[in-house]
Amino acid sequence: MNDSRRPMFAANWKMHLGPRGASEFVAAFAELHSRRDDARVVFFPPSISVTAFQDASAGRPDLELGVQDVHEAAAGAHTGAVSAAMAKEAGVGWALAGHSERRREFGDDDATVAAKVNRILESDTRPLLCVGETLEEREADQLEIVLSRQIKAVLDTLDGHGIASLTYAYEPVWAIGTGRTASADDAAAAHAVVRREIEMRGGPADAVILYGGSVKPANIDELLSAHGVDGVLVGGASLDPEGFAAICSAGR
Repeated sequence: MNDSRRPMFAANWKMHLGPRGASEFVAAFAELHSRRDDARVVFFPPSISVTAFQDASAGRPDLELGVQDVHEAAAGAHTGAVSAAMAKEAGVGWALAGHSERRREFGDDDATVAAKVNRILESDTRPLLCVGETLEEREADQLEIVLSRQIKAVLDTLDGHGIASLTYAYEPVWAIGTGRTASADDAAAAHAVVRREIEMRGGPADAVILYGGSVKPANIDELLSAHGVDGVLVGGASLDPEGFAAICSAGR
């Protein structure tokens, strides 16, 4: 981790915790996790739980809020979808783009992810761009090829300001929800590739890059110790207030 920047702890609740569950989580988490100015904590609940999260966290402005996905169009006949502008109007400050589950289950290809990042930036919201390789791609020694393609597809559509506004999450798809976790060396090597690709395309050398993939209290210290890892994007372990509070206390 770069000691000059505060770590970022992001929680992706995926399709868990409706409005009541979100309210109960925030109440419990706020008791367990005291505000720390040396770290950033961001939650990505289901869109249906955004208002409940906001109400429950009204006294904790340090708990930032994002949405898990936005549509690539600004508006239109897209039943069930949420636009970036709508998310901004609802009061969120962040949006995920390119999560592996969106790529795999919903068919978000590189061009779609790039379009979504552009919509997020147009709405004055901060994008968290997810990139990562599958097990098959890793075993075929395609890590650098895949990461380069995914990053290039987005950055080639942005101007300098847009490129400087991105935060990244490297998520090895083979380690998401599988119990398998990249070692600190694996994470450091992949983050070095991501950082090099960012710099090659005019991005800042100090871009924030999170690690995501079976992060839990038991491995958070090891992951944060990896060179170039600036924080974590947490899935399953972020559904437990006590466990996520322990993760967010790392590096104090």
